[in-house]
Amino acid sequence: MNTPNNKRRKESIEKIEKVFLDLLQIKELDKISVSDICKKAGLNRTTFYANYTDIYALADSIRDKLEQNMMELYKEERTVGFNSNNYLKLFQHIKENQIFYRTYFKLGYDNQYKIITYDRQQAEEHFQGKFIEYHMEFFKSGINQIIKMWLNNGCQESPEDMFEIIKSEYRGR
Repeated sequence: MNTPNNKRRKESIEKIEKVFLDLLQIKELDKISVSDICKKAGLNRTTFYANYTDIYALADSIRDKLEQNMMELYKEERTVGFNSNNYLKLFQHIKENQIFYRTYFKLGYDNQYKIITYDRQQAEEHFQGKFIEYHMEFFKSGINQIIKMWLNNGCQESPEDMFEIIKSEYRGR
């Protein structure tokens, strides 16, 4: 039986996702077919379609997993309403999951992501409550570009170095 927590199903999903991520590193999304994935994963097309409606649903599923995984990094802070501004956890997560982040940016999901953990109260204090939406966009765009650059350079700098860069740019805000 193909239940959601079935071990065989999980293994199939893992194979599909791994092959898909590998293919995305060398091809554009619209050039990848279900047949390509199934052939490289050693699975039938019916297995793919039992889990995803199409390639785009697979891409969205991977995005959702990454965003959920990323949100878990700061779950405790969100729960207690505290913002440590500790991006070290984020940079460590990126270094450990480079292929996911490369894929995330390649598919343009960063343009769709809404910052929900931006410390609006802290921003209002620092910027006297003015133009907060602009400051949020500046922050999001800046950190995204720094992450993209770091990924493109193979994450040569340490997560600690990257965190220091962010702190120096935002002066602890």
